[in-house]
Amino acid sequence: MRFPDCFRLDGKRLFITGGSRGLGREMALAIADAGADVALVARPSESLEATAEDIRALGREAWTIEADIGDPEACEAACHRALETCGPFDILISNVGGRRVNVPTEQMELDQWLSLIDLNLTSTFLCAKVIGGAMIERGAGGRIINIASINAMVPGRGIAGRHYETAKAGVLQLTRSLAVDWAAHRITVNAICPGIFLTEPNRAWSKSHPEVIEGLLENIPAGTLGDPEDIGPLAVYLASDSAKYMTGAALVIDGGYTCW
Repeated sequence: MRFPDCFRLDGKRLFITGGSRGLGREMALAIADAGADVALVARPSESLEATAEDIRALGREAWTIEADIGDPEACEAACHRALETCGPFDILISNVGGRRVNVPTEQMELDQWLSLIDLNLTSTFLCAKVIGGAMIERGAGGRIINIASINAMVPGRGIAGRHYETAKAGVLQLTRSLAVDWAAHRITVNAICPGIFLTEPNRAWSKSHPEVIEGLLENIPAGTLGDPEDIGPLAVYLASDSAKYMTGAALVIDGGYTCW
């Protein structure tokens, strides 16, 4: 297969959580541009339908499934609904997640901890169980991409909410474990570990906690926050046949933050 044909995804279908905004939107658009149809799963919002329309403008099918993926029952139900209405899927991207709160460990309530672990880790497990399980049953292989974080490897500086580091480290180890378990089914399982990108939540953080963002910038060799569009080509690579021999990997994209 010639370059860049090896990156084409014609005839494939993607299931992506948190696909309406930020990094999820950019990955969904990039994979659609490479030829895949897309099922977008997110909470109800104008951006969900807007992203679907942008995918359709590329000549691809787009389905929207409204669900709060941080709720385990809603997450599992959304996966089954997607399989029934627009499956089967060749590519899964578990993207939903976020720190959301800046609460020190000693002050965090158990219910808050558990709900955020569900958002960042349990959702990844459930999507792998249902969508990945369907890939196994289908027997045609597949690509699973879990969005972890550089905070799976290093704690965030100047910010609390250590549920995030804990959950993302779990995502990383779940990725490696599934890569081993599912290699025989020709399913690759990899993780992307983003650094600090200029997404809407981080724009909000820059306004409410400018000292946090400024401190992070001082420790990024590239000298800037990431552009969400930069993550799209990496997702296309992992979803394509070009990455058929890569599994269990954690690909860092952080402007050099974790280099020192």
